[in-house]
Amino acid sequence: MPPIARMIAVIAFAALAPGTGFAQDFASLYTSTAARNCKKVDAAKNGEGDWSVRLCYGIGGYVVRVTEDDLRMTVSIARNLEAAANEPAAKRQFAPFNNVHDTLEWRMTKGRPFATIQRWFLSDASNPDKSGKPAEVAMLVLTRLNPACHVGYLDMHANAIANALMRKAADEHARDLDCSNKPIVIGRPGRAIALATP
Repeated sequence: MPPIARMIAVIAFAALAPGTGFAQDFASLYTSTAARNCKKVDAAKNGEGDWSVRLCYGIGGYVVRVTEDDLRMTVSIARNLEAAANEPAAKRQFAPFNNVHDTLEWRMTKGRPFATIQRWFLSDASNPDKSGKPAEVAMLVLTRLNPACHVGYLDMHANAIANALMRKAADEHARDLDCSNKPIVIGRPGRAIALATP
C-alpha cells in the first residue's frame, strides 16, 4: 500500500476507534469569516473586475485573510494581514466556483490553536440541479498553522461522520503534515474531492 494510502487508512480507522486519553487535551473554538463580521480592507475599482479582501479576527493572536475573486475564495491565516497574504493557503484557489461557510473551527491544544477546519462549497457544473443551476458539493478543508496551508480534504457527502473524522485527523496529523506535499484525502473520496483535486 502506498504511503499516502496507508495514512488515509490510519486516519479513517483512528476516527472510528475508541477515544484515548490524549483526546481530552483537544478542543474547538469558533470564529466567523462572514463579511458582516469582518473588515473590508481592499476591493476592486472600476474596470478591475470583482474582487475583495477582508480581515477577520481569529484566535490566539491570529488574523484571517479572506479573498473573493471571480466567484472563487481563499482563506489564509497568520499573525497579520501582510503575512497571511504570503502564506501558502493564500495561493490555494480551487478551479470551480466556490464559497466558504461563515464558521471557522479552530482546533486547540493547551489553549493554543494549531489548525482550522472549514466547510467549502464547490460548484459542480456537470451536475445541474432541478433549476438548471450547477449543484454544490461540500467538503471540509483542514489548514495547519504557521505556516498556513491546506493539508487535508474530506468529502462531506461520502463520509457520514465527516466532522468527527476531520477533527481526529487534525489532532493526530495536522502539525506533522508538510506544506510542500499535496493535501491528503481523509476518509472516502467523492465528487467534491474530484473537483478539488483534478
